[in-house]
Amino acid sequence: MKLRTMAAVAGAFAAGVVVGPVVAAWAQESGRAETYRLLNLFGDVYERIRAEYVEPINDRDAIENAINGMLNGLDPHSSYLNQRSYRDMQVQTRGEFGGLGIEVTQENGYIKVISPIDDTPAARAGIKAGDIITQLNGTSVQGMTLQEAVEQMRGERGTAIKLTIRREGADKPLELSLTREVIRPQVVRFRLESGDIGYVRVTSFNEQTDTGLRKAIQTLRQQAGAGGLKGLVLDLRNNPGGLLDQAVQVSDDFLEQGEIVSTRARRPEDAQRWNAKPGDIAQGVPMVVLINGGSASASEIVAGALQDHRRAIVLGVKSFGKGSVQTVMPIPGQGAIRLTTARYYTPSGRSIQGTGIEPDIEVLSQRQEANAGPPQREREADLRKSLRNEGGTPAQAGVPALPPLQLPPGVADKVSKQPAEGAPSFDPTKPETDFQLQQGLGLLRNLGAAQAVVPQRRAATQ
Repeated sequence: MKLRTMAAVAGAFAAGVVVGPVVAAWAQESGRAETYRLLNLFGDVYERIRAEYVEPINDRDAIENAINGMLNGLDPHSSYLNQRSYRDMQVQTRGEFGGLGIEVTQENGYIKVISPIDDTPAARAGIKAGDIITQLNGTSVQGMTLQEAVEQMRGERGTAIKLTIRREGADKPLELSLTREVIRPQVVRFRLESGDIGYVRVTSFNEQTDTGLRKAIQTLRQQAGAGGLKGLVLDLRNNPGGLLDQAVQVSDDFLEQGEIVSTRARRPEDAQRWNAKPGDIAQGVPMVVLINGGSASASEIVAGALQDHRRAIVLGVKSFGKGSVQTVMPIPGQGAIRLTTARYYTPSGRSIQGTGIEPDIEVLSQRQEANAGPPQREREADLRKSLRNEGGTPAQAGVPALPPLQLPPGVADKVSKQPAEGAPSFDPTKPETDFQLQQGLGLLRNLGAAQAVVPQRRAATQ
């Protein structure tokens, strides 16, 4: 009886902490007696499992699994974070961790280096783009997932790890011993294309994103010299999102006025709206935003805001379609819960939940075979228990409905939808193989050329 009482109290405590407002509303509607009856049911089941399961159970694991099951049953993005997961999430949002300083991908079962980060152990050790990591501390990486390999390379500052590397042109594998340091990943990478078009890739939205973006644009303007930037590509492909406030700030960086995004919660009084402040760090130069099925959440907020205000041309394929907001609620000494608390809407009132951002110009990353659709990847609408799309509302006050895209005659026709037959496969270490990027750069060049012709024609007729 004592165990049953303790179990019931534990169940009530877990439910009260995790979904207190929901329990309160439920009690008002269905009666407090029904609420306690169901909490007692939880305690009874927990007691039976604890006493009768074939092997002894870990109480913490059992309770955490129960809480996680309750949250997972709501939607795909609500979950319980134990203390370790919560710390990992805080590391990701802060944008720094103990590691080596390399960006990697997986290829043929091995780990391929995309790029070392400047002034990190990897860069100082001479690791190069294209290097293949075959072993970590003498253990083959084959059979590991990319995440497992990354976790092994991360660790406490000052600890060492040995990498075995295969490099093209080298007679034998390289053995490198590196000491981990605090790494601040380059969530913003950039370069100047053809001397006058800026390329900026944002890989996630953490606390460093807006600062990194502003530094990137400033550096690109300096590199462009007296002629200045003629265009800007903002690459949000495979960017899974992150912090809402960073998405708002990045959007604000390119908008002079108007709404950026709004959120609507369960209670109407909890609705919020963010508006842009004057000041465009790109000073109005034409922009292309690249998106794909891996662009989600905060990425979609930015793409949607710039598209609705016609500040940028969105190019690529339809985005993931995650139009919900998760709030992380710490539980003192017990980790945290991540709970879906609102839906977000673009400036024109669109909800992209389950539908995604449709590009203004569709461009596939790889060739589509005849009579076959493009390869499909899982999106929000495919996830179990994904939230339904509540639809949009009429245009917000002062914000017009999404206007049609207007380009100079012939400019859009020069954009190819898919690579030519026999085109090289995409290699992240070789930008020239990135078909979507090359089409975006070409669009900006053709747009600039067309706009330059218009004033000359007008002058000739006056």
